[in-house]
Amino acid sequence: MRTRLILSLLLISAAIGPAAAQTERGGLRTETMERLSSQGDPNLIWNLIGLLGLLGLLGLRREHPDDSYHPAPLE
Repeated sequence: MRTRLILSLLLISAAIGPAAAQTERGGLRTETMERLSSQGDPNLIWNLIGLLGLLGLLGLRREHPDDSYHPAPLE
């Protein structure tokens, strides 16, 4: 039973693997591929906006309860 399961998983992965690895269409570059290669990283602006948002979350941290307490020197 165990051997059959392993053999069937190997067979399925071998059948799916080559189809998923195929990225080129006969060596021809599509118009979208050309446009993306000539333009830089299109996700850079979104990565920077996300980083700014993550830095903004630092302001939501809970402060220590004793941060605002400053005792007088003489009481």
